[in-house]
Amino acid sequence: MDQLTIAGQQFTSRLMLGTGKYQDFEVMKDALEASGTQIVTVSIRRVEIGAAGHVGILDEIDLSRYQLLPNTAGCRTAEEAVRVARLARALTGTNWVKLEVIPDAQFLMPDPIGTFEAAKLLCEEGFVVLPYTPADPVLAKKLQEVGCATVMPLGSPIGSGQGIQNRASIEVILKTVTAPVVVDAGLGVPSEAAQAMEMGASSVLVNTAIAEARDPVRMAAAFRDAVKAGREAHLAGRMPVREHASPSSPVQGVVRLADPEVPV
Repeated sequence: MDQLTIAGQQFTSRLMLGTGKYQDFEVMKDALEASGTQIVTVSIRRVEIGAAGHVGILDEIDLSRYQLLPNTAGCRTAEEAVRVARLARALTGTNWVKLEVIPDAQFLMPDPIGTFEAAKLLCEEGFVVLPYTPADPVLAKKLQEVGCATVMPLGSPIGSGQGIQNRASIEVILKTVTAPVVVDAGLGVPSEAAQAMEMGASSVLVNTAIAEARDPVRMAAAFRDAVKAGREAHLAGRMPVREHASPSSPVQGVVRLADPEVPV
């Protein structure tokens, strides 16, 4: 069976889900169920400070079914992210962490230097680090070298729904790293998740596109199917792209009415 392997753990689903922005916990839980996801990320800092929509969220997630992936969303520096990762481990008992270092509140672009510094330290402390990064092939390779379990380049700005705007850079990452590549942020519709998987991504992480859909549960199921289809297409291997048309039926032996040797 084709499975996703991260830090020695195997998963049949290649769709990771976020838990923010849902109208209530019941919709969130129904969306998680419909998506088939096995890895669920939660913002520990927002839980810590009691942010709206996060109070009690850890009690609403069945940790016997899902691998919890605490994230450091809201951290602006490497130091903050390391502190929150340690807090998450103490609070949840898991050493998995989705590392986010985002100093700019307007554009929400991850800090490559701060991310690398925090990732190196957390890997040394035994964390399973899944870093959210710009689509930077050099950074991705360096994060792999210090021991990160995955690399997670953004498709486009987080929450934007712009789809995969960094395709060329992500393709280089896919060619140059051996760690699982998770396309994270910016996906707006299931077809974009399928595109990421067709490119060879190991997984995608989706939150806003599902949580802000008119019907989040139905959209979660659509993303589930799209990720499966994209992965199967990647494994099957696409046809070559040709400059000119190519007939789908052979031309040899075709009877032509204009052929003088064929009686009419």
